[in-house]
Amino acid sequence: MTYLRFAIAVLFVVFALAPATVAQEWTQWRGPGRDGFVPQKNAPSAWPEKLDRAWRVEIGEGYSSPVVAGGRAFVHGRRDPEEIVAAVNLADGKVIWEHKYQAAFKKNQYAVAMAKGPNSTPLVIGNRLFTLGVTGVLNAWDTTSGKLLWTRDFSPSIDTSKLFCGTAASPLSVNGRVVVQVGSDIHGGKILGLDPATGATQWEWTGLGPGYASPVVIEVARQPQIVTMTEGSILGIDAKNGKELWSAPFPDEWHENIATPLWTGTHLIVSGTRQGTHAYTLAQQNGKWQATQAWKNPDVAMYMSSPVFGDGLIYAHSSKKKGQFVALDAKTGAVRWTTEGREGEHASLLLTPRHVVILTNGADLIVAKRDTPAFTVERRYEVAEKSTWSMPVLLGSNILVRDATGLMLLTSK
Repeated sequence: MTYLRFAIAVLFVVFALAPATVAQEWTQWRGPGRDGFVPQKNAPSAWPEKLDRAWRVEIGEGYSSPVVAGGRAFVHGRRDPEEIVAAVNLADGKVIWEHKYQAAFKKNQYAVAMAKGPNSTPLVIGNRLFTLGVTGVLNAWDTTSGKLLWTRDFSPSIDTSKLFCGTAASPLSVNGRVVVQVGSDIHGGKILGLDPATGATQWEWTGLGPGYASPVVIEVARQPQIVTMTEGSILGIDAKNGKELWSAPFPDEWHENIATPLWTGTHLIVSGTRQGTHAYTLAQQNGKWQATQAWKNPDVAMYMSSPVFGDGLIYAHSSKKKGQFVALDAKTGAVRWTTEGREGEHASLLLTPRHVVILTNGADLIVAKRDTPAFTVERRYEVAEKSTWSMPVLLGSNILVRDATGLMLLTSK
């Protein structure tokens, strides 16, 4: 083979493999936009009558979701009293590397039925993996070798003697920094912008202790903002320097502000199991940012489940009536439809270009049609024998699902 033919052949292989490689990137909590939206390249082309299990591997307990980069799934689990971080080969389910570290954790007395975490979903930036454990230990790992690069230990600020049940906010990548939210309801909270190469603090916000929601980054009138929940408020800070831009009260007697805030482009959607669902507009007045409530729907109350947005609708799981699937008008809060109830304690929602994909804690994977006058199921699958509290990951014809102690790959091929 001549050099030219060889070069053409190599380029053909590279370009042929590129779409599959790109499709298998899911590097943070709730996906590329941190909003639960699944791009077309990651969505199944069709939903089959059944899903087959390609492999399953034990990874320990926890609620952290898997992330995917470079043909590997990265998972954060626990075999008490240690937390475990592992890289799993997507092709065959084999563990490529695994590391563990001591993370003794005393559960809050009000959370006896819960696992001890970890709760935060890892973050991948380039060749670095960042994990934030339930005790507030932040580690940076080399994705290829699993080498521990650096550690920041925030455990002295984690106190579960009152209501706090452990660190849950997933790390966020903003402006070349790793942003983490740590603390507790006794010691107060911090949001820090860290150098991903060293872990050094580059900016820091201090205030109320965290809720359990993960921060997101949005842009309003060309102002990039990090928006998150504390134990008693909604908060917006400057994404460049961590300075507080605005805050709005959002109190909860159990400090359970859990659902990730959702930005529709015009409205910020937040919800709580006792507060109902609220929408805010964000704007500057006299040089100061303000959050103004646009609407409230007390009959739709999200607990641990975070919503998705599409078709002008907020699709969500409400804790009312032992679990309801709902669709709300994003601009008014009016109900488009609700199911009757008894849909489960929790559901993870994803939005593909054609469907709303729902995984309940009872291991039901539901594929519902978008933009319909009523809840319309196209497919329903039972995907595990154990509970499924974590966010699934769609990888084209494959789906990653984490159950109570394991990670599995389901396929429609």
